[in-house]
Amino acid sequence: MAIRDILIIPDKRLRLKSEPVKAIDAEVRTLVADMFETMYAAPGIGLAAIQIGVPTRVVTMDLAGKEEAPQPQVFINPEIVSSSDEKSVYEEGCLSIPEYYEEVERPEKIKVTYLDLDGKTHEIEADGLLATCLQHEIDHLNGVLFLDHISKLKRDMVVKKFTKAAKKGVAPSLAKDKEPSHHIG
Repeated sequence: MAIRDILIIPDKRLRLKSEPVKAIDAEVRTLVADMFETMYAAPGIGLAAIQIGVPTRVVTMDLAGKEEAPQPQVFINPEIVSSSDEKSVYEEGCLSIPEYYEEVERPEKIKVTYLDLDGKTHEIEADGLLATCLQHEIDHLNGVLFLDHISKLKRDMVVKKFTKAAKKGVAPSLAKDKEPSHHIG
């Protein structure tokens, strides 16, 4: 297992559409292990493979609270098959956009199909934080960032800030906020 570097905007790889996993092999298992180690170290509650530069449809997640035992979840080739008309708003953050949080409106409930590490197909109905996190991470797999769900003015401001920092060689840090629930992935 290894902690990998998390891509930060304006890295163009974050806009790539990830490819489906064709076979769950040792390479995928190593990727998942590295993703969990990277996600926990960040700290975050979700991570898409593209965020560490691997354009593969793999998501790791752990929504357990600080006082709870870890509850790691893996979603391979996740797809949203239905979503509710009702909406919910959650303040989202992202490991690829450190120290920036914004309220995002998404469907309140979703149904997702995915494979587990054994290659078994599952379908779950999700609401609350799980629904928000799954939508956020699946967006990553499709080259979409949570910034795409906010106003153009706010989005342009954030992208400009991160582009300027990247040109100066300054790496934004999560040092100010170590609360994992704010860092969806």
